[in-house]
Amino acid sequence: MHLDHLSYAAGPEGLGACVQRIGAKLGAGFTDGGLHPSFGTRNFVLPLADGCYLEIVAALDHPAADRAPFGRAVSARTQTGGGWLAWAVGIADITTYEARLNRPAAKGHRRRPDGFDLLWRQIGINDVTEDPQLPFFVQWDSDAQHHPAAGGSAIRLTRLEIAGDERIVDAYLGTSARQPLDRVEVDWVSPFDPESGDEVTGVVAAVFATPSGDVRID
Repeated sequence: MHLDHLSYAAGPEGLGACVQRIGAKLGAGFTDGGLHPSFGTRNFVLPLADGCYLEIVAALDHPAADRAPFGRAVSARTQTGGGWLAWAVGIADITTYEARLNRPAAKGHRRRPDGFDLLWRQIGINDVTEDPQLPFFVQWDSDAQHHPAAGGSAIRLTRLEIAGDERIVDAYLGTSARQPLDRVEVDWVSPFDPESGDEVTGVVAAVFATPSGDVRID
């Protein structure tokens, strides 16, 4: 179990503008990841150090975006201004979590611009929609050489700020959240939103070490 990637939903500015904005902050160029036909989304990806990556994702004007839980989650985050959507945990055997969550994993694939079809299975998006502090789970079916983090980069995720309760995440994972996040410092902050008075959970910000210094993206 390890941190596989972070998902950031583009806001009303659009996917291209969001990619340019975050890429400029990090001093790095994202790669066009292509389309998720069954989810009605598309993304741009940036490999990071330690085998994880950052994706910026947007929903397409396509029926799949309304049908698929991931497409709906991306659309909903965009409609609230965009920002951090979720963190994903890579696992070797997704059947364990199918049994724990009592439902089947969804098959995912992403058609890259070079024509390669990247394959995986994922589970937990519905839970993330209900409580964004939770991760979802990914098992890759394509070879490791095609993983979006393959090759790595000089940019490293060093810290996450998550609004929520570590104990709730531990119970959901079935182990300590510190296990998949062993190389990342995590600040668990209060989920109370003083502006709305509501409890709002989820990733608040991520800090990256870059060749030009630390960069915080919220």
